[in-house]
Amino acid sequence: MTRFLDVRVNPGGPPLATTVAVNQWTGQTYQSMSLTDLQNDIRGKDVLVGTHGFNVNRSSGISSLSSWESLLQLGPNAIFVGLLWPGDSVWLHALSYPEEPKIADEAGQLVGPWIEQNFMGAASISFASHSLGARVVLEMISLMTRQVRRCTLMAGAIDDTCLNTEFQSAAGKIGQISVLASKKDAVLADAFPLGNILGGIIASGHPWFHTALGRSGPATPWPGNFRAPFEIPDSWSYGHKHYLEVDSIHPAILLPTDVPPQGTAKPAQGAAGWTEAWSAAFASTRFK
Repeated sequence: MTRFLDVRVNPGGPPLATTVAVNQWTGQTYQSMSLTDLQNDIRGKDVLVGTHGFNVNRSSGISSLSSWESLLQLGPNAIFVGLLWPGDSVWLHALSYPEEPKIADEAGQLVGPWIEQNFMGAASISFASHSLGARVVLEMISLMTRQVRRCTLMAGAIDDTCLNTEFQSAAGKIGQISVLASKKDAVLADAFPLGNILGGIIASGHPWFHTALGRSGPATPWPGNFRAPFEIPDSWSYGHKHYLEVDSIHPAILLPTDVPPQGTAKPAQGAAGWTEAWSAAFASTRFK
């Protein structure tokens, strides 16, 4: 069973809900869950809240996050909670700098205070995100007074400067920040530089030029709580959808798992489902 916080109104598309719904996925049925039951489940636990990115409807979010949960190796005192938000409310081109989608910020503004109020019984709170979910997570943290234990931003569809500019205050509330980035992420390669060029910024050396966090990693200076390495080997051809890619089978990837040097062979000899299994193993390692 996967527990979910849901701020969608419709199965696909807008709008953002005005309240946070608590639900559960049994593997066959997506149904309501009482807040009291969720609070009992997380009491005294190290909670990891994970969320998806853009162009993801409710059913895809349920499928990808529940599949990813099954691959996590968080330990006996940990619990995973998925977060569903209407990331399919915006078009990909809206990710281009400087016009970031507002729906991600608004989702974070709704869920952040809710988590702080309702997860008081948790031993700790951590976050993991994919793609534009980075904005949701960082916006949540920026509105929380409670210290966040861990934060893992995978394929972040957000400016590479975000940790020392827009979300510098949020970064300061996190015990340890991890990033996964891939130069082979064609989605992020197209979205961010294109937006800068359209804005009249035509050279990569220009101070206003930004690439995506999930393609080049964080811009320097790195925050003191940032943990490297972060750059996935080019030879893995790790694309934007690989982090939460759902497959019928997955190889076992043992912990600890970290980002290896360039030229390292693919995990599990590149067996079916290895990309999602590897991202879950990495997130589990950094969660410890």
